[in-house]
Amino acid sequence: MLVLAIDTATPAVTAGVVALEPSGVRVLGTRVTQDARAHGELLTPHVLEAVAQAGTHLRELDAIACGIGPGPYTGLRAGMATAGALGHSLGVPVYPVCSLDAIAAEVATGDQNAPFVVVTDARRKEVYWATYDASGARTDGPGVQRPAELAVRLAAGTVAAGQGAELHREALGVTVLQPATPTVAGLVRAAREGLLAGTPPGPLTPLYLRRPDAQEPGQRKRVTAL
Repeated sequence: MLVLAIDTATPAVTAGVVALEPSGVRVLGTRVTQDARAHGELLTPHVLEAVAQAGTHLRELDAIACGIGPGPYTGLRAGMATAGALGHSLGVPVYPVCSLDAIAAEVATGDQNAPFVVVTDARRKEVYWATYDASGARTDGPGVQRPAELAVRLAAGTVAAGQGAELHREALGVTVLQPATPTVAGLVRAAREGLLAGTPPGPLTPLYLRRPDAQEPGQRKRVTAL
C-alpha cells in the first residue's frame, strides 16, 4: 500500500511517500523544510518531489495520512486543505492523524521502554502536549499549557520528544528524545491500523485547542439622543 503522508502542524513542511506493509513501513521519498511561514508555498512542491523520488505517480497512491494538529491555524489549514483536495481528486481516503501521535509512534519504535510525553511549540509561551505509554498509546491529552504548568503534571525523570521539549527543556525538567517534528513514517504508523483494515477514516477536523483570537463583535450600544 502506497501512502502519501503530510503534516504542517509545526514549523516543518513535511511530505513523503511510504510503503505500508503488514511487517512495517518503508519510506520511499520524503521532503522536509523548516519554515513556519512557507507551508502554503512549499507543500505542493514537496509532495510532487517526494512522489518523484519514490518513483511513482499520484494516481498510484492508495491513501493519504494527514496531520491534524494541534497546531496554528494558518499552517495546519495548508496541509489539511491540500490533503483533502488530493484525496477528493484521486478518489483515495484521507486519514486524520494527531500530529503528537505521529511523533509518539516514532519514539515507540526505538529503545524507549517507559512512559513519555510529546511536547510541541504552541507559541505565546505555551506548548501542546500529550502523554503516552511505552508502546506509544496516548494516555492523556492533547492539551495546551504553559511549560511550568505542564511540568507539575510530569514525574521526575520524564523523557519527552518534540520541538517544544527542546525549547523548554529546563522549565519542563525533561530528557529530550527525537524526533522534534512529525515524520512521514510516524504519520503512517499512527494510522496503520485503519489503513491496513481499510476502515473508513474519520472527518478531517483540525485540533486547534485554543479559542480564536478574533471575536465576533458584541451588540452595539444604543445611542441616546440628548
